[in-house]
Amino acid sequence: MNYREINPIDLNESTFRLIGHDWMLVTAAHNSRVNTMTASWGGFGVLFNKNVAYIFVRPQRFTKEFVDGSDRFSLTFFDKSFKKELSYLGTASGKDEDKISKAGLTTLYLGETPYFEESRLIMICKKLYAQDMTRENFIDVDMRKKHYPEEDYHTLYIAEIEKILLKD
Repeated sequence: MNYREINPIDLNESTFRLIGHDWMLVTAAHNSRVNTMTASWGGFGVLFNKNVAYIFVRPQRFTKEFVDGSDRFSLTFFDKSFKKELSYLGTASGKDEDKISKAGLTTLYLGETPYFEESRLIMICKKLYAQDMTRENFIDVDMRKKHYPEEDYHTLYIAEIEKILLKD
């Protein structure tokens, strides 16, 4: 596949559509293995004078072990024809099966960071900060109760967007 690198400032897509509607895959490698998960929470912005992405991963997700064990991860975005695969990747566990192969995706690497050949947009991200969300930090108690009835709070990761590749 042919990709061209673009500057983050030239990314002309809605964050709300990319993440909240179309979804993304969060993918990392650790101990010579790769795992991915579908995510629909996160965003992009500027922090620490860097272009950053922020993502959230629950403690029970197998992918968390991979994100924690690596300095980098990728965020990949697909066209609408991959919605079924993204849904599957969000419910199946890589602990139980080779869900990436089962979804029909091809893993490629930029350095040691995995991404998928079938994606239309790739972000290579370097972790800068991680923090576990906690019960006491919620101001909106109703939101906490709605999204965390099991109190399985996400870990927030903030990562520098090192490279954006857009499919030609």
